Amino acid sequence: MSASHSAPVPAWLLAPAEANELVAPVWPASAHRVDDGSVEIGGVSVLDLRDRFGTPLYVLDEDEVRAHARRAREAFSSAAARHGVSARVYYAGKAFLSTEVVRWVADEGLAVDVCTRGELEVALAAGADPARLGFHGNNKRVDELERAVEVGIGTIIVDSAIEIERLAAISDRRGAVQSVLVRVRTGVHAETHEFLATAHEDQKFGFPLAGAAAAVARIRELPSLRFVGLHAHIGSQIFDVAGFRESAARLVDLHAELLAGGDIPLLNVGGGFGISYTSVDAPRPIEEIADGIVDAVADECAVRGIPMPDIACEPGRVIVGQAGVTLYEVGTVKTVPVGDDLDRAYVSVDGGMSDNARTALYGAHYSARIVSRTSDATPALSRVVGHHCESGDIVVDAEYLPGDVTPGDLLGVPATGAYCFSLASNYNYTPRPPVVAVRDGRARVIVRGETVDDLLARDVGVAASDSRDATASPAFRGLAASTYGDTE
Repeated sequence: MSASHSAPVPAWLLAPAEANELVAPVWPASAHRVDDGSVEIGGVSVLDLRDRFGTPLYVLDEDEVRAHARRAREAFSSAAARHGVSARVYYAGKAFLSTEVVRWVADEGLAVDVCTRGELEVALAAGADPARLGFHGNNKRVDELERAVEVGIGTIIVDSAIEIERLAAISDRRGAVQSVLVRVRTGVHAETHEFLATAHEDQKFGFPLAGAAAAVARIRELPSLRFVGLHAHIGSQIFDVAGFRESAARLVDLHAELLAGGDIPLLNVGGGFGISYTSVDAPRPIEEIADGIVDAVADECAVRGIPMPDIACEPGRVIVGQAGVTLYEVGTVKTVPVGDDLDRAYVSVDGGMSDNARTALYGAHYSARIVSRTSDATPALSRVVGHHCESGDIVVDAEYLPGDVTPGDLLGVPATGAYCFSLASNYNYTPRPPVVAVRDGRARVIVRGETVDDLLARDVGVAASDSRDATASPAFRGLAASTYGDTE
């Protein structure tokens, strides 16, 4: 869900009878309250997580990631098998990437999409099979293409005529034949935020439908490239199957035309399926999405009397989004009048737009709960804001939190597994938080958090001795130890 932050109370937000419930579609399945009212995730107390690792803290439920990966693979494989073809599901590295997560999704049978040299190297460092990697991007650098061909990457999704020539020259020089997909703008407009819609005509990705045939013809002329199929992506955080059906119809139309030049084994239908960020979000089950998309491709192929290709898809945030919860500590609370007989509590936390840019970037809505205790206080209209020197530094635009929320409370913001860590920054020279995985009552750091020392080390104007002196105070050492503590 996305919207501008205008009305004091969004139409969709209803005051609950009490503000303690962890709404099932939004929180990880393992999240629940225990006897003292605090929350456990993956069998680990959030109080213990705070004490060991500090806040803000990204918490990722490993079993939740694995379950969503497995479910997506099974849904698309089953849908494809009914039509006698196979399906490959790609994990979107840009949603959240670490070597551990690559291993998790690979264990569950997923391939991985990358779109930069850095993402490629993370996947390789995790031991991913290069043949099960896809490389996206509208402006891949020469060194990125060189590295991809060198390691034997499975497919490169070409995005421009220039890239076709560039990649052909690299592959030829290396004596390789590189498999490629051609990204196509189908003209289908997804019902999502403008910045998340990727198939309309006036934007940077892919070839227009009218120009794709010429791109494919050129690829087929080049002996160092192998055309294996078309690719389309209509957007992200999409709930409805209708857009995918229309996109599939246009893709299959072009696919059928291109068959005259040779076999085309694959069709990548994209993805970007939505998740629940609030209690009113209602995404369709992945099985229903898979059946709808694959059946649409099958129907379009049958109408044209052509064989159905194998299917690839990129579900996006649904694999990792709801596995993540970000923990914050409340620092200050102030009440602000926002209308006739209406007040809003501004609840300031120790993180903000540096660890979750989506609210400021997309107008995204999130939920929040006090996770260190329960409360019988009347729910009050609240806005969770960060500590940055920026009025747009909003984490949760509108929520009902207990009216007794107070400094020291631990706040949990669910559905932050996708695009929060990935978009994190050092705004106001804020160190990025660590990422901790939880499973079976155990917690471990999978991405180390930064310290102020790390940030100072990049500034060439800071002498090493000055950097040590700047962080030598007992107060700073205590902060560093509590925030980025043990990793076991």
